[in-house]
Amino acid sequence: MVATIFLDILFVLYVIAGMGLVLYGFNCYFSIFLFLKNFKRNRQSDHESLDGFLKNLDLNTLPKVTTQLPVFNEGTCVERLIESVCAMEYPKHLHEIQVLDDSTDDCVKVSERKVAEMKAKGYNISLIHRTNRQDFKAGALKEGMELCKDSEFLAIFDADFVPEKNFLMHTVPYMVMNEKIGLVQGRWGHLNRSESGLTLAQSIGIDGHFVIEQSARSWGGLFMNFNGTAGVWRRKAIDDAGGWEGDTLTEDMDLSYRSQLAGWKMKFVFDVLVPAELPADINAFKSQQYRWAKGSIQTAIKDLPRVFTSGQSFIVKIQSFLHTTHYSIHPLMLFTAVSAFPLLAFGHSKLGNMPVWMFTALFATIALAAVAPSTLYFVAQKFSGSVGWKKRMAALPLLMSLGVGIAVSNTCAVLSAVFGRQSPFIRTPKQGGAAGIKKFKQKFPKIALIELSVGVYCVFGLMQYIDARVYLIGPFLALYAVGFLAVGVLSMLHFIGNLNGEG
Repeated sequence: MVATIFLDILFVLYVIAGMGLVLYGFNCYFSIFLFLKNFKRNRQSDHESLDGFLKNLDLNTLPKVTTQLPVFNEGTCVERLIESVCAMEYPKHLHEIQVLDDSTDDCVKVSERKVAEMKAKGYNISLIHRTNRQDFKAGALKEGMELCKDSEFLAIFDADFVPEKNFLMHTVPYMVMNEKIGLVQGRWGHLNRSESGLTLAQSIGIDGHFVIEQSARSWGGLFMNFNGTAGVWRRKAIDDAGGWEGDTLTEDMDLSYRSQLAGWKMKFVFDVLVPAELPADINAFKSQQYRWAKGSIQTAIKDLPRVFTSGQSFIVKIQSFLHTTHYSIHPLMLFTAVSAFPLLAFGHSKLGNMPVWMFTALFATIALAAVAPSTLYFVAQKFSGSVGWKKRMAALPLLMSLGVGIAVSNTCAVLSAVFGRQSPFIRTPKQGGAAGIKKFKQKFPKIALIELSVGVYCVFGLMQYIDARVYLIGPFLALYAVGFLAVGVLSMLHFIGNLNGEG
């Protein structure tokens, strides 16, 4: 009796988790719809307004901009960053550069040398070194703001980004022309897309976010977020939101939502492409994803109550919920993966008792939701404007396996946020253009052992479902098994490869 009740509850939770995955899946189609609806018109409008502004521009009338470069133990790429920012085309007397270096290693010396070199060449650049790291990146940006009170706008770049020379001239004008815009966000590009299957898969995923999702949110009048880098803020928009706060791991998303609740608009510029470096080590990638997953859920807990009680439209509220809680798909996936086997093994599968029409409708719904992310990535690659997109789509199975495989790690991140556990801001190691995978210190990846265990578990579940001829669930369990095993094995291999590294 108790076992039956338990299985009934498990089945209900399984169905709820499946419905959640379907919801997030179908939201991909909504994003694609908004993107395709607005793509041509908005890009044309942006081109025309920018060309008109620059055509009759007097450079001396441009506003002062401070570019902030938050850095932490990133000596491999800080010189490249400083050089690219100094090379940006903007009047020197109106462009201040702050290197916000909180490093605890030799990166500080590298920054000091490069800042001195560029200062000698006439650039208005300074180094600000903190030793306490209070509020991490948010604290560094906040302290930098207090030292440049005469700058109306603030551009921000992380250490692994290499902005083009025209970045400021292709972003700041939109804010000058429209005083309601509090942020202009550029699109991320990729410096090392072809380095490995891992970086290729990541690039496809990131393109999906920027090409489709950010475009759809910006052009569709929805709340969007600053991505922490490759963007320009209006100082007043930051001040009106209450300033930078370090109580979440995604201070960028948090500030974006608070700023939009204060009435400011966010603008995404599709054609401002800023190349960046992708993590070439799976454990570095998982660390980055953990931070993003936990931070976004922290932001949801912190800011969604204000969104729901605000005067925003119903669609904005729903999309804000789906946006900030997007990483919930990982605990949902993990739950469906581990609960499928006991439901069938103990004779609790109800699929066989369904009428044909209901089974067909269920299968069609699940299938459409399952291919929604892949459809989004396909459209993103097609409209990305970069050559070779058709060949890159061959790496889509890698991305799908990667997305599933990190579900264990990201579930830990989501639960950590839900239960209010505190954790430090851990940077994602960068190679700075070095060949191969840069070695760095890392702890033994205990989570990989869980991933491998779940992968083996899913193999047994898959065999059970095949034996029972319940083919609706089989493909998903196969993907789960491949994803967890692949990520677990790769995590161990990269850890072993870094055992002799020094960071």
